[in-house]
Amino acid sequence: LSGREHEVFSGVCLLDAASGREEVRVDRTGVWFRELSCGEIERYVATGEPMDKAGAYAIQGGAGAFVERLDGSFENVMGFPVDVVAEMLKQFGL
Repeated sequence: LSGREHEVFSGVCLLDAASGREEVRVDRTGVWFRELSCGEIERYVATGEPMDKAGAYAIQGGAGAFVERLDGSFENVMGFPVDVVAEMLKQFGL
């Protein structure tokens, strides 16, 4: 990830069981990491933080310092695109 862009995608499906109405959305966020030194990578891995994370980092944790640019939703990268779900719920009248 060092010095590169990667993409984070989250899929969300909202289903009204009574009516069968379904809405499906995919949210995409581009994330650019700055160039990292081997020491920075080793220190981050040594924290244990990346070991149970999709993508091997937590943007809301220590890896947030590695992010140079974000194109899209921070919440999407963190794991739940709140803004997308809120809009979908609004469309359902909730």
